[in-house]
Amino acid sequence: MKKVQLLIVLLMMSTFTFVNAQEESGSRVTISGSVDAYFRANFNAPNKGDFAQAPATSFANNPGFSLGMANIIAGYEGEKVGFVADLVFGPRGEDAVFASPYYSEGRGSSQIVNQLYMYWNVSDIVTLTFGNFNTYLGYEVISPAANFNYSTSYMFSYGPFSHTGIKADFALSDNWSFMASVMNPTDLTEFNPFGTYTYGAQLGYTTDAGGTWLNFLYGDQDGKLDEDFPLSAGEMSSGNTFQVDLTTGFDVSESVYLGLNATYNTTSTGEEYDGSSIVDLDGEDAGFYGVAGYVQTAASDNFSLGLRGEYFSVFNGGLEGVVGIDGEGDGNVFAVTLSGNAKVAKNLTLIPEVRLDSMSEEFFLDNGLDNTKSLSSFLLAAVFAF
Repeated sequence: MKKVQLLIVLLMMSTFTFVNAQEESGSRVTISGSVDAYFRANFNAPNKGDFAQAPATSFANNPGFSLGMANIIAGYEGEKVGFVADLVFGPRGEDAVFASPYYSEGRGSSQIVNQLYMYWNVSDIVTLTFGNFNTYLGYEVISPAANFNYSTSYMFSYGPFSHTGIKADFALSDNWSFMASVMNPTDLTEFNPFGTYTYGAQLGYTTDAGGTWLNFLYGDQDGKLDEDFPLSAGEMSSGNTFQVDLTTGFDVSESVYLGLNATYNTTSTGEEYDGSSIVDLDGEDAGFYGVAGYVQTAASDNFSLGLRGEYFSVFNGGLEGVVGIDGEGDGNVFAVTLSGNAKVAKNLTLIPEVRLDSMSEEFFLDNGLDNTKSLSSFLLAAVFAF
């Protein structure tokens, strides 16, 4: 009994010493995250079996009662250095790290790593970050706790999710910032299997009311063919990908917020091994572009209403299986999402949502299993953030 009492005293003393050291040095350890689940149903389309319909966007596509993810974020913030270890569990988390090389090979635990990076505040102006971090492009993010709408946009779903590399952030003034980065190909989280790199940049302007960010990404996403390595006839490699993205959002009053996201992504034609040599492919660049507007208004301290309207278009077969396309590989969709945010407690938010997706070509099946251009659906999500 005395040994147990002594152990408790020692643990209390060590804890006090640790906390006191943190206070003296200005460093701190934090634990945060979220848990979410949802219910989803279509109004004009099947909800069961292989015929269940859903928009081809990320995370909220399963019928009935479905799980999101558990998100646990541990961080250390020191005077000069720190780290973030962001772990995800569940279907939404698995979708977020879909391109993990270890995950695709069915080995290792890297599939639960959403972010894992360290940073160094070199000075008051420069911060270096090294590791795996969520993308700087776009308006929406992976965590449902940080999005107003629970279902996600097409632009977010087909832009990058994460990057692994090094980036440098520069505080140019109180309002202006600049970021430059060198990274693995998009969404390859643990290592680089292709030997090519992607370059990123961001110019930002922020005020107390909001901010605007102009983002760039450029690089080869699937490597170059090399005759010094074994190749199979018909093996192909795409060219370089370029994406420019504009994100902005401002509080226009105490109760009204306006946001905008616009993006353009294009990938050049690449090369093919014809069985004897590597030849350049003919054809036009392929890709997608879109624009989305966000309007949110607070009806009370505990309830807000938000509308997202998005136009998204693919060209020259830039994305397969995302929207209905014509014979030339072109197609578009207009999607409207109306969401409510009801705070039933400090940490728990309920999100009822009605969504309409309307394609330029037939893409969905209706209740009679006939082809149709539109899909209307309802969703109710619960998000607990801590």
